[in-house]
Amino acid sequence: MSSNFPKSCPELGIEVPISEIELELRKLWEQDEARTNASLMNLAVYSEKPGSLLENSRIINSLTRDNACRAILVEINREEPASLRAWITAHCHLAQGQKSVCCEQISFRLTGRVTGRFRNTVFSHLNSDLPLVFWWQGELSEVFTERLASVIDRLIIDSSLWSQPQISFARILEALKANPSLVVQDLAWTRCWQFRVGIASLFDDTVAQSALEGIDQVRIKHSPSHCNTALQIMAWLAVQAGWKHQGNLTFESKTGLKIHAQIESCGDSAPLGMVELSSGKVNVRVSHEKNSVHLLREIEAGDYHVTSLSPADPEASPDLVAQQLSRGGKNSLFIKILPMFLDLLK
Repeated sequence: MSSNFPKSCPELGIEVPISEIELELRKLWEQDEARTNASLMNLAVYSEKPGSLLENSRIINSLTRDNACRAILVEINREEPASLRAWITAHCHLAQGQKSVCCEQISFRLTGRVTGRFRNTVFSHLNSDLPLVFWWQGELSEVFTERLASVIDRLIIDSSLWSQPQISFARILEALKANPSLVVQDLAWTRCWQFRVGIASLFDDTVAQSALEGIDQVRIKHSPSHCNTALQIMAWLAVQAGWKHQGNLTFESKTGLKIHAQIESCGDSAPLGMVELSSGKVNVRVSHEKNSVHLLREIEAGDYHVTSLSPADPEASPDLVAQQLSRGGKNSLFIKILPMFLDLLK
């Protein structure tokens, strides 16, 4: 199969032989003494999408404004004959309007059978003193193995892109067994962070608090491609409130009250469009209009009506990754709700 990848790709920097990557990087820094090499982590970005190297190089240029790293970009095409190409460059940004602070980028394009070559080639160029954040884009293929997971500190995925999420999450669970310290961050979960903050803050209101134990209806709206985000926030509600899943989106509270959930896919919705909890005459609601930068938070109880606005989560994956990198943490809440989410996923 012939390749559509260009023979020359100056957008990725200087093409170099694999064996000379580190030598050429040293030369790159020696050319300009005004540059300062900054790095707090290894950030690997993996994709099997054609053309992803160029797209991800532009993303890294933006991410390195606030996240100093050694970036390692990987594009794989297993349908072509075996080959391996590499490029090096640096993304530089002015610090305090004076010093040029730069982050290294190494780009690899691999074709053919890649599993062993991928590990040996890519991971030999990690900065061994720094943690490895691995952003896996797209479907979780067989290239993702327990051996690969064992060297990753933080794995960023987006389960909303998976056609068979149950199979992929089974691989994630095996990876967590092999590497218990692995931090897994699903962008589907990140997309509902401000919703979770908004819902929790509404229950600081005494009227909402008084209705908490009587909640018997939950409604969630989402866009067609973000069902996982809706199921994850449903799992969060159930786990935090101590509800038991009875099947068919029916739950039972600690006091034995039946709770019925309705999850709706709406074509014109934001990724997560609405979460509403109802108890008799009290409704607690957080909603998001598509493309709006704000969430609307509401409490309705007869004549009592309270509204407020809060920031909405970004929708673009690079912006969500930037949020994850800035927050850090162990993401223990996601691991806590994962069994319930997987149960709902069935």
